[in-house]
Amino acid sequence: MADGKRRERLGDFTAGPRTLGLAALALMLGIFSAYVATALLALIAFFTNLFFYQRLSFEAAAPAGHSLGLLGALVPVVGCLIIGVMARYGSERIRGHGIPEALEAILIRGSRIQPRVALLKPISSAISIGSGGPFGAEGPIIMTGGAFGSILAQLLRLTAAERKTLLVAGAAAGMSATFASPVAAVFLAVELLLFELKPRSLIPVALASIAGAATRRHLLGAGPLFPIADIDLGAVMQPNALAWCAVVGLLAGGLSATLTAAVYAAEDAFARLRLHWMWWPALGGVVVGLGGLVCPEALGVGYDQIQAMLGGGARLGPTLRLMAVKAGIWAVSLGSGTSGGVLAPLLIMGSALGVVESHFLPAYGAGFWPLVSMAAILAGTMRAPLTALVFAIELTGRFGVALPILTAGIVAHTFTVLILKRSILTEKVARRGYHVSREYAIDPLEILFVREVMRAEVVVLPGESPIGGAAELLGATARARAQRLFPITDARGGLIGVATRGDIESAGASGVSGATIASIARTPIVAMADEPVRAAIHRMAESGVSRLPVVDRSEPPVLLGLITLKEALKARARHLEEERRRERVLPLAAIIPIARLLPTRSVAPPDRKRNTS
Repeated sequence: MADGKRRERLGDFTAGPRTLGLAALALMLGIFSAYVATALLALIAFFTNLFFYQRLSFEAAAPAGHSLGLLGALVPVVGCLIIGVMARYGSERIRGHGIPEALEAILIRGSRIQPRVALLKPISSAISIGSGGPFGAEGPIIMTGGAFGSILAQLLRLTAAERKTLLVAGAAAGMSATFASPVAAVFLAVELLLFELKPRSLIPVALASIAGAATRRHLLGAGPLFPIADIDLGAVMQPNALAWCAVVGLLAGGLSATLTAAVYAAEDAFARLRLHWMWWPALGGVVVGLGGLVCPEALGVGYDQIQAMLGGGARLGPTLRLMAVKAGIWAVSLGSGTSGGVLAPLLIMGSALGVVESHFLPAYGAGFWPLVSMAAILAGTMRAPLTALVFAIELTGRFGVALPILTAGIVAHTFTVLILKRSILTEKVARRGYHVSREYAIDPLEILFVREVMRAEVVVLPGESPIGGAAELLGATARARAQRLFPITDARGGLIGVATRGDIESAGASGVSGATIASIARTPIVAMADEPVRAAIHRMAESGVSRLPVVDRSEPPVLLGLITLKEALKARARHLEEERRRERVLPLAAIIPIARLLPTRSVAPPDRKRNTS
């Protein structure tokens, strides 16, 4: 029975009934976010028609077909000037591509987003993209969906963790509805936004993404967004094909690092200007306008270019021009602080790289190398290889090419992780004075129990002993002098309270030394011997103490020892040792018997003495 209770107490997960309430809210939020995404796409089409064709229409249109001539170069300047004014007098939070702003809200501001951001962000992004900005709609939609999730959470009595869940649920639903990619949206939430993998957040986020994708079917269609022609699945699984995918991943990693460096080099250049940041987007708009004269196809979202390259119909020369111009105007415009997303530009540049590669690599079907390169660019630039894998599969419907995509994506991810300290997303947060760690691991305090680190040999005061005698005991031994918290027990060893050194000295100085030590005992806050160290640390933080007596689960509880912050650090020390200590556990002779015949050399063991002061 005791073992059964313990297994129930130390469960795999910490989800509770409140998860069901959050899940219900997330479902409604997912449906709403799909309508928000649809409205934003319609708004982008409206401003594209207004700026480039001077007509009021919500029909899809591309900037490349305009007939303005040289005047078309002024359109991005006008649009970016409007955005600068909106950011200056509306909210500075509309600047940027959305995901870093969501990260900052989650990590720093308790997942609180201002309601005006939910209004200004989609409008500013629609103006930016509609006036020719080389961005995608996904970043603004993620930020807008997250803003509505945050607003809903702020209207209710929720914790910061629950606000984060609804914020991310709205963001995932927006991405799911935009790209018909519900699974990739969940992966993006886990890899980039949640900073945890727990049922309390995963379940609502997944349900919101499902609801967004299901609602999209009635609003925008089912997808996939970019279907591609047949691929020789048997050939692409061969070792030589996977080796070429690794080469593609290496090239994509190099391009990812270059693009990231270019964006922040542009941002640094704008920061050196003696001009208010409100005017920076307009200057970036000048570059966008000139780029549009060289390559009109580089303006706007560019979904039609992605489809053409994945379909195998793109030519080498125009593709090189598109990639160069798109990369240049995207880096400058994004560095200027205008509003727009990064996913669609990365898809375009990755697909273009694949078109170039397809002229030199073995042919495995139309669109294969653009697809693999597109996913690798996402994996390297955003540091989210699993998201990139699933995203590319859902965008194209080509589930059979998962292995080549994974190969290229992991190589690109490895390249950028080793070359760049931060991604294009976290660099923005770091430049605002914060640090974001993207590594997830089991807390070592969770897998080490209190009984393994507690101090078993402690000075214990019997409850019936007089205060005067206890005061004398405080300085009797070195152990007593070093101890700050003294457990007080009854005749059978049961814990009845605790007293600090200050409590005992104050009672002795006040002239009540004849009273028993039990009279000044405090109600103890205890740690259980069979609970993780993390639980004890949380209890210390909640109660404001740094020392806890350790007891068992009997009635009354029996004192077993004492745990302090010093003992709790043993778990961290063990983790560091596992990370750094190198050793050969299995001798070579155990595998190769002939190794026993080789001469051995005696080596003195290293001195492992440590300073324990």
